[in-house]
Amino acid sequence: MSDSNGIQSPGYEIPPELQSQVTVTTLDRIYNWGRRSSIWPMMFGLACCAIEMICTAASRYDLARFGMEVMRASPRQADLMIVSGTVTKKMIPTIVRLYNQMPEPKYVIAMGACASGGGPFKEGYNVVSGVDQFVPVDVYIPGCPPTPQALLHGLITLQKKIDRESIKSVRWYRKEAIDAIPIPVLGPDLMDPREYDRIKQYAQEKLAKQESAESEPAVEEA
Repeated sequence: MSDSNGIQSPGYEIPPELQSQVTVTTLDRIYNWGRRSSIWPMMFGLACCAIEMICTAASRYDLARFGMEVMRASPRQADLMIVSGTVTKKMIPTIVRLYNQMPEPKYVIAMGACASGGGPFKEGYNVVSGVDQFVPVDVYIPGCPPTPQALLHGLITLQKKIDRESIKSVRWYRKEAIDAIPIPVLGPDLMDPREYDRIKQYAQEKLAKQESAESEPAVEEA
């Protein structure tokens, strides 16, 4: 095996006349190179961060240099979700549904302070404090809003993560099925179906304490 400098590695002997025609590599490297160079982001935005995302795709920053310019309007044809903007409780059920509709392999980038942790609206009654509470996030991009250069850096970081993956360990090649994320229910407040058991247990404990307090005899003052 020879690298770009022509140095051969032990165990792979390539004749001199073939060194410029034969390259020895791994299946993981070829597979990851093909995926990292053809990432298709899903075309949707939530708030002001989406304007910066649009600028990144324009001619000045040219997202096409990295093979990521094909933004798809359908989650069925996308493998990258860029959560660009404030995630409200009304919007998170739709975001989770879109994520479930994306085929594997798929990745998520939390773009900006709002998507990463709620941003300046963190204590708001209608804002989710981070999209990672419902969908797995691969790369966080700080800023309010982050610049197009910051988004490019986040995409390059995602490419580096893809380069380190192995076919033997990625989740989409495991034998067990990948369960869809339950869709959050928006009622008086946002409820995660994965937390139903904990909510039920908490309600039962609170009700038991209330019944216990009501059953105790009242103490008359002297």
